[in-house]
Amino acid sequence: MAKITKQSENFSKWYTDVILENDLADYGPVKGTMVVKPYGFALWSNIKKILNKMIEDSGHENAYFPLFIPKSFLEKEAKHVEGFAKECAVVTHSKLVSNEGSLTVDPDSKLEEEIIVRPTSETIIWHMFKKWITSYRDLPLKINQWANVVRWEMRTRLFLRTSEFLWQEGHTAHATKEEAMEETLKIVDIYKSLFEDYLAIPTIIGRKSNLERFAGADETFSIETMMKDKKALQAGTSHYLGTNFGSAFDVKFQNKENKELPVYATSWGVSTRMIGALIMVHGDDMGLRIPPRIAPIQVVIVPINPKNDNPKEFASFIKKVDKTLSDNHIRTKIDISENSPGFKFNHWESKGVPLRIEIGMKEFNEGLITISRRDSKDKSQLNLDSLDKLSGILDDIQNKMFENAKNFMNDNLFESNSFDDFQEKLSKDNCFIKAYWDGSDDTELQIKEKTKATIRCILEDVNDSSKHCIFSKNAAKHLVVFAKAY
Repeated sequence: MAKITKQSENFSKWYTDVILENDLADYGPVKGTMVVKPYGFALWSNIKKILNKMIEDSGHENAYFPLFIPKSFLEKEAKHVEGFAKECAVVTHSKLVSNEGSLTVDPDSKLEEEIIVRPTSETIIWHMFKKWITSYRDLPLKINQWANVVRWEMRTRLFLRTSEFLWQEGHTAHATKEEAMEETLKIVDIYKSLFEDYLAIPTIIGRKSNLERFAGADETFSIETMMKDKKALQAGTSHYLGTNFGSAFDVKFQNKENKELPVYATSWGVSTRMIGALIMVHGDDMGLRIPPRIAPIQVVIVPINPKNDNPKEFASFIKKVDKTLSDNHIRTKIDISENSPGFKFNHWESKGVPLRIEIGMKEFNEGLITISRRDSKDKSQLNLDSLDKLSGILDDIQNKMFENAKNFMNDNLFESNSFDDFQEKLSKDNCFIKAYWDGSDDTELQIKEKTKATIRCILEDVNDSSKHCIFSKNAAKHLVVFAKAY
């Protein structure tokens, strides 16, 4: 394996090295695109399976909507189109023609209306909702979609920001504002559970400022996470859309009194950037560290098999261990490659497998297994009859990974009451800073210009006249979290 750059030397290079060396993804042939390789896709599939069950259990149904959206649909919601206009890929023609061995666009195939490649699905979904919603009996309508989207990003980074990426997007319609807002917050709780209970990533949750809000939303709630370089990553969002999309697409319903009323909406989503967060929260100089609950391989079995007189019995012993673990619903892999034990150890440590079992002749003769933890590097031995204890060890790894990440975030989350102190903290190192803000867009922009820190989320509203904005000294309206972000 190629050497992985140390985090302390170049965190950005370390991140890319970890992805490429561990076969999570590779660069696509079109600038900004990404090929998700089997190991990376297995990780995404595990996350998807968990989240999909949470979504379905909360009363949502999966559907699929077209990749292509008429440009006129985006034009119906002004704020929405303004927010995505610079990132939209546009289809103008439907046909290529061969010309002396080269392909050219057929000028006669120009489309009557330009088509937008899906940057997000609000517009096409609300076009369909107009067909499906006429009565209070049709509400609430709760739809989820697993899909790819295209946003023509200028600066890309594997998993974090690519021109095409995989994601989950939910879209719901409700009879009242209260019901829609309840849905918005329910999704935030689902995402929080996903990140903290399964990805072992602690979160900070709050509302977005006007400047950071989703285009077309009345309110956006975000899941903010701290990476090991102490920058923030927005890992998921849930939007209360009010009646903006319902009005834009003329979606109304009749209540029990036959009165025509507007429809309230939400949308929400997470994407493959979760894998980027996972890498940067848990990874170390050796490579990946994957929480057991989402790990494609939870336990790797490495036979250390010098020439012996009982090859069949040794192989049977290995298979017995593997079957016992599989019967206990533990995802395993036996490494039977011809590589040296040292190479295998480094390989699977770099790929972040939570537990390694080593079985040599000593273990075989004594009916033991040697266990090595990826998180702590601790080694121990278990009797073959005690393999059921591995589930508890995996749970302990999961909990310790979350605890360590939470302690790291708390140790790098500060409060500031003066802008001088604010600047000093950020100049020393990246960090999260709680501070008061006057609610002004101009103040937010000036702080960003001077420090490169943005408001990650609003924690709470302030009704205390003694609290003042860290920058303007005006009366504070909100307590917020600032950070430099990806």
